[in-house]
Amino acid sequence: MQTIIPSATRGSADHGWLKAKHTFSFAEYYDPERVHFGALRVINEDRVAPSMGFGTHPHRDMEIVTYPISGSIEHKDSMGNGTVIPAGDVQRMTAGTGVLHSEFNHSPDQELHLLQIWILPERNGLQPGYEQRSVPREEKLNRLRLIGSRDGRDGSLTIHQDVDLYASVLETGKQVTLDEVADRRIFVQVVGGDIDVNGAQLSAGDGLQITDAEAVTISAGSESEFLLFNLA
Repeated sequence: MQTIIPSATRGSADHGWLKAKHTFSFAEYYDPERVHFGALRVINEDRVAPSMGFGTHPHRDMEIVTYPISGSIEHKDSMGNGTVIPAGDVQRMTAGTGVLHSEFNHSPDQELHLLQIWILPERNGLQPGYEQRSVPREEKLNRLRLIGSRDGRDGSLTIHQDVDLYASVLETGKQVTLDEVADRRIFVQVVGGDIDVNGAQLSAGDGLQITDAEAVTISAGSESEFLLFNLA
């Protein structure tokens, strides 16, 4: 079974300094058919004006993954981390028993474009934690690059849930396949470009939910970037 979430049907918010698109129910946007997909709770595509951002605020009991598309994020948190996360890096924060953090556009003159992802943890009350990894384009080019997993294998971030998160950049005409997913939930989020996923045509901002597939094959109609979630 495949369900497309077209980009234009996502929830949206325009706060002036922040323009956001919500794949799943978030803040003022609520759709009972789009609350979560397995443990995948939030995919927000945010565009943040120069030097603007989210002031210090709390989170708990959530795995938060941030994937900058362009620009850089200035991050500070109550664990003592203060870092800049450029496009090409990926960050995981375990909110666990509770954490405070802030996120701002590091640039005074360029827009920040990012995906923020929330994944429900395998259990509540985890110790808060932070990881950041560099995943340059060449590591994602024409392959599925594992960027997050429960066991942190192959240099990926450790996500406290039964999930493998892949990133890929495909050149026009290139193809990748993920096998042995018959008992899994698959979610594909298109970052940019045009792709075919098991016959479904997707463009930038579109999402696709897949269940009961033996394999997932993705081919690029134009140079494309996407994330793939392999969930229990």
